[in-house]
Amino acid sequence: MLSNDVAALSVGESCQALLLTPKARVIAPLRVLRRAPDDFLLLTEPELGETLRAALVRMRFAAKAEIELEEHTSTLVFGGGAEGISNDDYGEPAVEVLDAELEPTLDSEALEELRIRAGTPRFGREIDDRVLPAEAGLVERAVSLTKGCYPGQEPIARLHYRGHANRGLRVLEIEGEELPESDAELRLGEKAVGRVTSAVGTEDGIVALAYVRTAVPADAVLDIGRSKARSLH
Repeated sequence: MLSNDVAALSVGESCQALLLTPKARVIAPLRVLRRAPDDFLLLTEPELGETLRAALVRMRFAAKAEIELEEHTSTLVFGGGAEGISNDDYGEPAVEVLDAELEPTLDSEALEELRIRAGTPRFGREIDDRVLPAEAGLVERAVSLTKGCYPGQEPIARLHYRGHANRGLRVLEIEGEELPESDAELRLGEKAVGRVTSAVGTEDGIVALAYVRTAVPADAVLDIGRSKARSLH
């Protein structure tokens, strides 16, 4: 049912995956940890736990599988030395440690800046029912192009092998101090070419994630309201 080859995981290994609609819209992004030969932990956003469980139960058919909700706390630990679930969402080596009483050393804005600079999409921001996995860079992260069938496989394979996404995520640097609203329009001259999905203030200004049409040159200066935006990468 998932987009990645979770059956190939060894015990203790993890990977990213997606649960998709038949039209390849994302129901839930997740990390899959194989805890034992017949025990998989599916980690997703807190608000998506029941959605994920209910969707898998509906798709279970005659398979003998138990699907239950679990609640865990999650702490990111950067650098080496800690055991946990590998997490590359923030552009630096990190692991996700479950149910550990650890004091945070980064506030939410600092963590958000790391995520945005790493170009990592987040559910409810960059990932919603308007977006295809290829547009969000999720095919490289969470999709196996060689495993067997799963919901959404055909549109993903068709776009990968026969076409290309018309837009993609870019990390932008925006002038000024006023954060743009979600879905704020980006323009190149008189033409709308994209929209902002996430933004955070930094010491040097604002960094943001935005969907921008692939035809727009990487070095283009874009207008967002009265401000200018430039791609960082």
